[in-house]
Amino acid sequence: MQVFGNVATQPERKTSKSSAKRYCEFRLAESQKGVDTQPTWYTVRVMREEPLELDRGDFVRVTGKLKADYYLSREGKPTGTLLILAFEAAKISKPSKPAEVREVA
Repeated sequence: MQVFGNVATQPERKTSKSSAKRYCEFRLAESQKGVDTQPTWYTVRVMREEPLELDRGDFVRVTGKLKADYYLSREGKPTGTLLILAFEAAKISKPSKPAEVREVA
């Protein structure tokens, strides 16, 4: 699966409790167009040792596997999130404004 959206939280470096492998995790808001304008929220987990060079607000392309992650909330109620186990999270650079065209007199 591939998702385009904005990094909503600063990426955090974490360590898996079961395998002791390091990964980065952040929240992603995928913008919608058309009738449904509410963003779709994902938790993105990038399984790599190197830190990500992403910041909050960056527009990114995330490629990976979508899973539903279920857990108990602080209040003890079952809840869940959409989790992307990503192998790529790349910053998309926005095109620069074109240079002004000068008229020849």
